[in-house]
Amino acid sequence: QVQLVESGGGLVQTGASLRLSCAVSGRIHNSYTMAWFRQAPGKEREVVTFRSYTGRVYASDSVKGRFTISGDADTVYLQMNSLKPEDTAVYYCAASGEFNAADSLYAIPNAYSSWGQGTQVTVSS
Repeated sequence: QVQLVESGGGLVQTGASLRLSCAVSGRIHNSYTMAWFRQAPGKEREVVTFRSYTGRVYASDSVKGRFTISGDADTVYLQMNSLKPEDTAVYYCAASGEFNAADSLYAIPNAYSSWGQGTQVTVSS
């Protein structure tokens, strides 16, 4: 059983930076794929970035160059720079112990069995 707890969200202005944290506990190892998703009101949950069990990192086009995933088996971070109003959403940390041959499968929420409760990020214009 893996438990994930996010923190670090808040209200910031356009152009600011935030760092989200995801505290990881339970039966986890470095072969897990860790991801950050987000969900804005009225929209589907979408992948922000993930680091697969192979070590490869994927970032969506909307955050590439601005957001960075990092951390280890105990804590995963999402560093968010140059924030925009369209980044406003609830951000979720997710973990997957599955070994998928195609990294692209980790962009789908169904690939993850463990989720945090989410943390709100609001970017004002």
